[in-house]
Amino acid sequence: MQDWEDMKMGYIHIYCGDGKGKTSAALGLAVRAAGRGKKVLIVRFLKNENSGEVPALRKIPGITVTPCDREFGFVFRMNEEKRAEAASYYRQMFEQACREAEEGEYDILILDEIMAACNYEMVPEADLTAFLKDRPPRLEVVLTGREPSGRLLDLADYVSEIRMRKHPFERGIPAREGIEY
Repeated sequence: MQDWEDMKMGYIHIYCGDGKGKTSAALGLAVRAAGRGKKVLIVRFLKNENSGEVPALRKIPGITVTPCDREFGFVFRMNEEKRAEAASYYRQMFEQACREAEEGEYDILILDEIMAACNYEMVPEADLTAFLKDRPPRLEVVLTGREPSGRLLDLADYVSEIRMRKHPFERGIPAREGIEY
């Protein structure tokens, strides 16, 4: 009889939708896994180092957060040259994440906002799907972002959609100044 650990497969999770909480759900999974002694690699796309969770996550043993040492702003504001520069940077970031996940003996790889990176053609979706199909068998992979393609949905084992039901801007409530998290 096979040992349960020998049979463990790494699943593919997708946290998608138009609501808040996709990244929070992925990071919650990372914290729980680290609490059980698992190694987690978190790679964030189209974000910067100013996210409130980054310093706290870096203090948790077992969690590695890849730095976002370049900032390009919103994609829709990029000119052609800046967009090509950003695409090159994010492709390299993705390729490095794949190498680290394969060589670093990680249990979980979180690719935060990878759907946006694919949808904006910063990371070729074909490269992402190839990695998912050929990843180490025990590697759990979490993808976050809006509008995953049908191909990614078909590859996933778990799909959780976070829907917006109500938003303060809809009711004319302005954004609060100085609050970032």
